[in-house]
Amino acid sequence: MYKSFVVILVFGFLAGCANKKKSVITAVPDAEITIAFGSCNKHDMENLLWDDIKEANPLLWIWGGDIIYADTDDVTQIRELYNAQNKVSGYKKLKKSTQVIGTWDDHDYGLNDGGTEFVSKKQSQQAFLDFMDVPADHPRRTQEGVYFAYNYNGSLGKIKIIVLDTRYFRTALTPDTETEKRIKPNQYGEGALLGETQWTWLANELTKSDADFNLIVSSIQFLSNEHGFECWGNFPHEVDRFKQLLVDSQAKGVIILSGDRHISEFSKIDIPGLSYPLIDFTSSGLTHAYSDFSGEPNPYRLGNVIAKESFGLVKLNLITKEVHLQIVENNGIVPLEIRQNY
Repeated sequence: MYKSFVVILVFGFLAGCANKKKSVITAVPDAEITIAFGSCNKHDMENLLWDDIKEANPLLWIWGGDIIYADTDDVTQIRELYNAQNKVSGYKKLKKSTQVIGTWDDHDYGLNDGGTEFVSKKQSQQAFLDFMDVPADHPRRTQEGVYFAYNYNGSLGKIKIIVLDTRYFRTALTPDTETEKRIKPNQYGEGALLGETQWTWLANELTKSDADFNLIVSSIQFLSNEHGFECWGNFPHEVDRFKQLLVDSQAKGVIILSGDRHISEFSKIDIPGLSYPLIDFTSSGLTHAYSDFSGEPNPYRLGNVIAKESFGLVKLNLITKEVHLQIVENNGIVPLEIRQNY
């Protein structure tokens, strides 16, 4: 069963690229689909998690950003780091059996905490798409930004994965000069995170979606907003706009997958007008974690913060519509997990 499914997966993905359409899988063989994701990875540090990720037998591996740590406007160096990551043994083995998709964050984008001002963003985008094996004639090559949507359709249900770009269009942040925090929220209505073109695209993807689950990949956290680092909360009007879009679109089973923070945690909020709670599942980092973490406020947090190297598993049951979310450490240890019905 598994081997035949891989054939369908690869064919569906490549055919979608060749026809300049989103990838579509026409058969889902199991009631429960497993998706793995993670962020914050240094190719020259030992990653003890690749074998655990492969052991989970995921349908997909999703990069949540900071695939490499380039921090340069020299795209040749960025490409060299991507090539080095592709040579990592555990990652090579995973790619042989698992489709890889994802987005970037600031360190693979090329500028720490960078946004629209980054001078090499167009060239960096092409290097990223090369790493993701996106064909040269794919429409993602000519658009501004790396955002994209993937549709997986089968007889038991449908899954949509929406990959956002929180870098290409993001305007200036506001430094916090009054406290020990690095960043404070912009004035309400000031600045942009996704940009109007991406907002229009996102609204269309959610409004027309008939998927049972809509997973939205954001490189930065959506709900946790009091830590003074990058997050959606630095653009509070964008947070409200996203919440309203969820209500207006009535898209089913929306879950946010985020990274960036070198910690893993679950956050959850009830949004008036939405029939289910919104969960933000943060998974970070793969090769290095915030081991000195001593606490930070997050009124939306469920359970504890995991400050050890880990990745995330999302298990979607297409029959019962239950989601099982797990934070996974080395050797398959699961320090924290939650379940949610949709």
